[in-house]
Amino acid sequence: MKILHTSDWHLGRSLYGQKRYEEFSAFLDWLAQTIEDEKINVLLVAGDVFDTSTPSNRAQELYYRFLCRVAASCCRHVVVIAGNHDSPSFLNAPKELLRALNVYVVGSMTDALDDEVFVLRTNDKPEAIVCAVPYLRDKDIRTVEPGETIDEKNAKLVKELGKHYADVCGIAEQKRNKLKNVGYDDIPIIAMGHLFTAGGKTVDGDGVRELYVGSLAHIAEEVFPSTIDYFALGHLHVPQVVGHSKHIRYCGSPIPMSYGEATHEKKVVLIEFNSTTPHIQELPVPCFQKLVRIVGSLDDIHARLEELKKEESTAWLEIEYTGTDIISNLREKIDEAMAGSAMEIRRIKNRRVMDLAISTIEEDKTLDDLEAGDVFTRCLDAFGVPAEGREELTISYNEIIKSLHEEDVNKE
Repeated sequence: MKILHTSDWHLGRSLYGQKRYEEFSAFLDWLAQTIEDEKINVLLVAGDVFDTSTPSNRAQELYYRFLCRVAASCCRHVVVIAGNHDSPSFLNAPKELLRALNVYVVGSMTDALDDEVFVLRTNDKPEAIVCAVPYLRDKDIRTVEPGETIDEKNAKLVKELGKHYADVCGIAEQKRNKLKNVGYDDIPIIAMGHLFTAGGKTVDGDGVRELYVGSLAHIAEEVFPSTIDYFALGHLHVPQVVGHSKHIRYCGSPIPMSYGEATHEKKVVLIEFNSTTPHIQELPVPCFQKLVRIVGSLDDIHARLEELKKEESTAWLEIEYTGTDIISNLREKIDEAMAGSAMEIRRIKNRRVMDLAISTIEEDKTLDDLEAGDVFTRCLDAFGVPAEGREELTISYNEIIKSLHEEDVNKE
């Protein structure tokens, strides 16, 4: 049995206002072709299918068209879980229809933990058991008690996350034992999750949010049950192994979500089981749109642009000028240097002008210039809140902001 693990597609995401549907479409075409070429039997999508809880019609079209194509291929099963960017009710809405295509969708935690455990069969023969655990929201797994300290909240989060996986994997183990009793030995247990593990690597600008505000509730590898033969994780965009457990890993996002990810090789993970032992291989994902960041003086920028022009590059550029001279017409100079090329500028940052402007108008900033957290900090300053009282207030404020991000706007 061959399994492919992918996650964090973020369909619908833009880059400095530029839509990226052509990249997403190219990736999904490549993924479908890879499934056919590698004769993949099971596809695992570990959350953040969409970038927002209200995806555009075009993002939805890409998703459903891909599922239909895969259902008609050699791939016998697709399992999709929700991530923190997804709307649980939106993903769940067509799940009964998708089940007819052998697509299993788990958008949210339910009271019946059996709903998160699937025995995958072909011609009525069991091949694998999947524990499809979606992103677990704070309110799903932790009850609030008055007077709790931050450390107590963190400890409870870790405990409840671990308990949920223990309970779900316990159900999977029971199913495996029953199958063994009727002659089906060595059925692997595969877990899925969308969470932040201890020691996980991120990159600047990737948009990866802390999942539990005011918390260091990153989950250590020891928390997960030993019955898991392979653990397919989503949320972190950098492909990586969790701790020392090579069978617990993130595949990462398939396309760079920011310029911070532009130099990272993107991957999907191919798993082939021999009994319950996984043979794991990473497959590189092609680059469908090159992103290039240029930082330096005007001479540095011009030199790099000349190199790219000689390469006939079609890259999207982020340019940051860090020279000492004040250049008010920086955009015009860069446009002149790029004349005749197929490259496009997505963003220009004139660090010298920005620093000068901030130093002179810091006190005249408007709300549009500030992040929500900056406004809250200024309110604390305005009301003279002492430093010792700020931590709890800030955590409570961040929890409110986070709950707004996680609100399922599609739920009635």
